[in-house]
Amino acid sequence: MNARFVILAAGKGSRMKSQLPKVLQPLAKKPLLAHVLNGLSELSDKAPIVVYGHGGDQVKAAFSNQSIQWICQTEQKGTGHAVQMTSAELADDDIVTILYGDVPLVKNSTLERLQALADKSSIALLTVTLENPTGYGRIVREDGQIKAIVEHKDATDAQHQIKEVNTGIMSVRGKELKKWLSQLDSNNAQGELYLTDIVAMACEDNYEVLSVQADCEWDVAGVNDKSQLAELERIYQQRKAKELMIHGVTLLDPSRVDIRGKVSVGNDVEIDVNVVFEGAVKLGSRVKVGPNCVLKDCVIGDDCVIEAYSHIDSTVMGNAVSVGPYARLRPGTELGDNSKIGNFVETKKAVVGAGSKVNHLSYIGDTQMGSDVNIGAGTITCNYDGVNKHQTIIGNNVFVGSDSQLVAPVEIGSGATIGAGSTITKDAPEELLTLSRSKQLTIKNWTKPNKK
Repeated sequence: MNARFVILAAGKGSRMKSQLPKVLQPLAKKPLLAHVLNGLSELSDKAPIVVYGHGGDQVKAAFSNQSIQWICQTEQKGTGHAVQMTSAELADDDIVTILYGDVPLVKNSTLERLQALADKSSIALLTVTLENPTGYGRIVREDGQIKAIVEHKDATDAQHQIKEVNTGIMSVRGKELKKWLSQLDSNNAQGELYLTDIVAMACEDNYEVLSVQADCEWDVAGVNDKSQLAELERIYQQRKAKELMIHGVTLLDPSRVDIRGKVSVGNDVEIDVNVVFEGAVKLGSRVKVGPNCVLKDCVIGDDCVIEAYSHIDSTVMGNAVSVGPYARLRPGTELGDNSKIGNFVETKKAVVGAGSKVNHLSYIGDTQMGSDVNIGAGTITCNYDGVNKHQTIIGNNVFVGSDSQLVAPVEIGSGATIGAGSTITKDAPEELLTLSRSKQLTIKNWTKPNKK
């Protein structure tokens, strides 16, 4: 089967009250259109066709790194007109599936069922049964067979009672689709070319119109305003939370976790409330993540503990690492087994060796640190000279006293001790004490200033 996808994404989305085109509105921090495109490469080896219009430059720029065939619909004359514009790109033996850029949660398994039916009968519709079908095109059947789709504004009172509705998503063989599209007219309440009119044409040509029922209405829910977007966000997050729990994760409150990417997990992972995952996150076994943490594009080894309010971005951790609370690990951080990053510590491009500890109130940037190092509270690696970044190298078994500044480029030899309150501007030799202090003075006859 030659599968081909056409995605209609030309709408302005006026009800969003936003300068951002509707299909770029974020769901789980990804554009709606990205959700529609996600996984289509598994169903077809042909680039999807996206029909765009409003905010076209923004839409194309957002997906510039993907293989997409773009077609501009400068004038919106209905769904039939939008699909008509793709006709020249469709092969007769294509099974063309029409999707919508603002309907983000359609499952690939549903599309596969739809395509299989269209391959059999030339046309298949995705329908859903709604308790309140107001506003939707009704599926009109006779003796169980689909005969037409009637838009809500064109429906009779009797047809308004029908609860099976059209989702707009359908699969049609290319040859027949192009023929029926060429016969569309705008003789309807909207004065537009309705794609749904091809169903009646198919019936007139004695084709059996088959259908697939969506698993639930959320699978085919569209987004027209910020309220609907927020509602769909919660549905999406509930599904992602359920997936984690199916994989054995303990979520202390499944309604208070946000997954904005892909999370893979080992066994016996525990996640507290208000944790946000972004990008690709990998958690080993027996990992515990405290409340109000943000984890982005990181790899966390087994038995690690992430305490509350920690932010971890593009970081790799070994096993049994302790982080936080209130730690910020920036891109390029690598933490060895049994290392510790404590409260109010920030790291950036820092390699911290096994068993090393940075416990309190420190900044470690552009640093190569060996194993079993102890960094005292308030220590700073001064890596920026105002123009360029420089590296600090710290050997194994180093002890750095509190409130020290290591001015890069500088190297601290293995086994060295840096006295508290030192500003180190030259390399410190191995196994020796290095410190930098002015002489302590007590000023006699000094008095505090008086408040004026």
